[in-house]
Amino acid sequence: MPAVRPASAIHAVDLFCGIGGLTHGLARSGVAVKAGFDNDESCRYAYEANNYGSQFVAADIRDIGREHIEPYFAGAKASVLVGCAPCQPFSAYNRKLKTEADCALVYEFARLIEETRPDFVSMENVPGLAKHDAFADFLETLEHLEYDSDAAIVVCSDYGIPQKRKRLVLLASRLGSIRVPRCSPGGGTVREFIGALPPIGDGEAHPDDPAHITLALSTINKRRIRQSKPGGTWKDWDDDLLSPCHRGAYYPAPYGRMHWDDTAPTITTQFCYYSTGRFGHPEQDRAISVREAALLQTFPIDYELWDKGRPLFVRDAARHVGNAVPVKLAHAIGTSIVEAVDVR
Repeated sequence: MPAVRPASAIHAVDLFCGIGGLTHGLARSGVAVKAGFDNDESCRYAYEANNYGSQFVAADIRDIGREHIEPYFAGAKASVLVGCAPCQPFSAYNRKLKTEADCALVYEFARLIEETRPDFVSMENVPGLAKHDAFADFLETLEHLEYDSDAAIVVCSDYGIPQKRKRLVLLASRLGSIRVPRCSPGGGTVREFIGALPPIGDGEAHPDDPAHITLALSTINKRRIRQSKPGGTWKDWDDDLLSPCHRGAYYPAPYGRMHWDDTAPTITTQFCYYSTGRFGHPEQDRAISVREAALLQTFPIDYELWDKGRPLFVRDAARHVGNAVPVKLAHAIGTSIVEAVDVR
């Protein structure tokens, strides 16, 4: 991955920035992300510690307008507004009825586009959003504002990301045509991304990296993971380890181990819980660590995920990492924008 460029004539603002996965990937492509807006103050340290020159602004998207964003576009050859609105209501894991209230932040994003008229727009979200009226309305707003736009559901492994994750990606331009980058398959394996990390015990942190830490398993889950095979299911266990939900119709992935020579499942905010997916380490008797999840999200190994002067809360760090845009996907998006500017 190329080094982050210190300066750029392309200025971006990242809405719903979290700890900076999208910002970091854009910066590596040559886009200068001047600010990231998010209402979660706990993301500030990781965002600013790893993205030099990018200011974290703690604010609710509903409370900001043109006057808060346009100063960051000053002096730019091209302006970019990007964002990944919180997407849990549209996730494949969420079976609840989707309502207009769930879409409020998508409409807020559209409002800010209309107010600021950036040269480029990018949205990244879960595939389920594409089926909702909110996304159709978002596209209609772009068309009304005379943007050329392209949207596609992409497979993250096509962008060098070792996950089975699928995402909805949209790119839009007022300076000519632009297309969502189509990349070649080859995301890598779990072994390639986390195989070199030192072993740690269940519920323990590595002394040299406080983010290489897991939540401790319960007694019964320790027994379960010892009987779990890489890529296998709970059907590999003895009967006395099965719960009532296992005896009926039940998904095979929960309580599963990853396989060294395969891609990982989608890294969610719940990866720290062995019971919520195939989040067991391929050979150590524990769930994957925060650092391992971050690497599978293609963050650099030296990305600071938590202030070393404060105790790390695994659940909060898992939420940060699971909500992030994979850095390599963000890099591909940024490269498309840079190329679109360079051809002008």
